[in-house]
Amino acid sequence: MIRLKPDHLADIEAAAEAAYPYEACGLLVGRAVGADAIEVTRVVPSRNVAAEQEARKDRFEIDPKLRFDVMRECEGGPEDIVGHYHSHPDHPAEPSAIDLSMAYDREYVWVIAAVAAGRVARVAAHRLNRAGDAFEEIPLRVQGQEGA
Repeated sequence: MIRLKPDHLADIEAAAEAAYPYEACGLLVGRAVGADAIEVTRVVPSRNVAAEQEARKDRFEIDPKLRFDVMRECEGGPEDIVGHYHSHPDHPAEPSAIDLSMAYDREYVWVIAAVAAGRVARVAAHRLNRAGDAFEEIPLRVQGQEGA
């Protein structure tokens, strides 16, 4: 399970809508809480630096300098990069074949915002399965909402 604060979800949704029809992306920083839960403490937006603008409609690349800077900020502290978010313009909030080809860390959570006609329709969280060959949806809880 991954837990977000309402403002984290709002930031992800706003970034996804602002980037439409391209993919938005960013890092999720937080910490493990118990054996099966991750608590996000901050959302760090990134420019989508995928090589060509047209490619940004169906793929994302987080700015490597930003990733490195956040890794250094987290070094030795209680927080770490726990995953990332990105949007799927006019596609479901499910990992694509491109997402699977980019997945390299089974511990990372992938939060995906489906955007239909410029508005977020659904946000879901996924993680690679044990074999690393497919994603599994995991519960996404927003603090203060039912079941969070």
